[in-house]
Amino acid sequence: MRTPIFLVLFIALAGAVALSFLWSGVWVLVALLAALIVIAIYDVTQRSHAILRNFPLLGRFRYLFEMIRPEIQQYFVEADTDGLPFNRERRSVVYQRAKSVMDTLPFGTQLDVYAPGYEWISHSILAKHASHEVPRVLIGGDTCKQPYSSSLLNIAAMSYGSLSANAVEALNRGARDGGFAHNTGEGGASPFHLEPGGDVIWQLGTGYFGCRTADGHFDPEKFQQASKHPSIKMIEIKLSQGAKPGHGGILPASKVTEEIAGIRGVPMGQDVLSPPTHNAFDTPAELLQWIEDLRKLSGGKPIGFKLCVGRPEEFMALCMAMRASGRHPDFIVVDGGEGGTGAAPLEFSNSVGMPLNEGLVFVHNCLVGFALREKVKIIASGKVITGFDLATKLALGADLCYSARAMMMALGCIQARRCNANDCPAGVATQKKSLMQGLDVDDKAPRVQAYHKETIQSLLELVGAAGLDNPAEITPHHIMRRVQGTQVQSYFDLYPFIERGALISDPVPEAYEEAWRRASRNQFETSIDSLS
Repeated sequence: MRTPIFLVLFIALAGAVALSFLWSGVWVLVALLAALIVIAIYDVTQRSHAILRNFPLLGRFRYLFEMIRPEIQQYFVEADTDGLPFNRERRSVVYQRAKSVMDTLPFGTQLDVYAPGYEWISHSILAKHASHEVPRVLIGGDTCKQPYSSSLLNIAAMSYGSLSANAVEALNRGARDGGFAHNTGEGGASPFHLEPGGDVIWQLGTGYFGCRTADGHFDPEKFQQASKHPSIKMIEIKLSQGAKPGHGGILPASKVTEEIAGIRGVPMGQDVLSPPTHNAFDTPAELLQWIEDLRKLSGGKPIGFKLCVGRPEEFMALCMAMRASGRHPDFIVVDGGEGGTGAAPLEFSNSVGMPLNEGLVFVHNCLVGFALREKVKIIASGKVITGFDLATKLALGADLCYSARAMMMALGCIQARRCNANDCPAGVATQKKSLMQGLDVDDKAPRVQAYHKETIQSLLELVGAAGLDNPAEITPHHIMRRVQGTQVQSYFDLYPFIERGALISDPVPEAYEEAWRRASRNQFETSIDSLS
């Protein structure tokens, strides 16, 4: 939009100047056009606002709405599809924290505290000052030669290809400076992930991008060579994702540049459609063996997998295989069916996959029930934005969390929902250089770091308010939810938590009995007979 706007302005200015020789009153118009040109030049040269850099003058309407009244900006420019005030409020907090401006709110809670679904953390009379020591979580301590000390909040999987080069580089620089990790997404570890020097979690999807053979199979030699990069701290196998569980990744042909095609090892001019499932394994035992192989090939780095929980018996089968073989992943990422920043078919976004809270509790309980929990760390991923979101996931069994959309917002994403159309106005989710250049890496990387720092601090303040010393002490008893009317329950009352070893003793807890009966450590498939 830069060239057309300047072209129109200069043509109009030239015409006005010519007309001024016939009518002196036109000099007012000349002065106005000259002023607009000066403003437009300022817009394209400033670094803080990608919208203004990409859309000089026109982009100012967005900020005009925000200046007149913040609510207009929230409702009109960045309204969520569900229109919930809670989501708008959390979005504003991300922008404020990323810009290091005041994020406190006047006039009390903006929420309906008597509405079903309202949640809060129970504070203590003996509240404490927030800890100055930011806790970290060690992943792969017993099984790895190179265990990783992780932040409680990290950048969720978003590929180069889905995001622009500038966006990926800004995210990684923010992760480097803030001491947290950046997940590559299934598109592979690009130079924009690796060169800035931030900690990287390399995700292996069903397309095996970055370590694939010509026919789309896993290539051990390519993996071994790539995984030794010092920035790569962990490897994550993507079994499924919250945006579209049971569906392969999608990168439209319009976003496949020569560079992306080279990184992924795919042809130009075609949509990149990942297979719906892996060809490197078929059974639980084969998956666990592959995890063992990847750990050795990578030189002893932590290996885990990500999934959105689907059939309960399939995950339980995997736990049975862990018990039988003595092998296990170092971490498991639970992705919620409501999460996902990537483009997906409507039916998959709305109607496939277990929501994060239920999936998180199920995975945690299975690991506890099979006496495996102390060996495997759990990462929660799905609409994690605020410190309270972190607290709720830790209460349900997570050790740490991922965030995607909040990190995108910290970059300047306005949720225009043009990600898959390749014309993101903020330069975040596009491969068009004319739009990408609007996102200034030097300006946005500190915002990613600031958002992360302030959100972790908000979690620590909640922990202190609850009378606790460490986020790991948060339990299901601390989080309350209004179920309906005057009925209020804690997470402990709402979700079924089981005792250690309960799934390897008799009788199996009733809530897990059906899935336990269907599961087999030898296969993921469920037989017809077991369903009767």
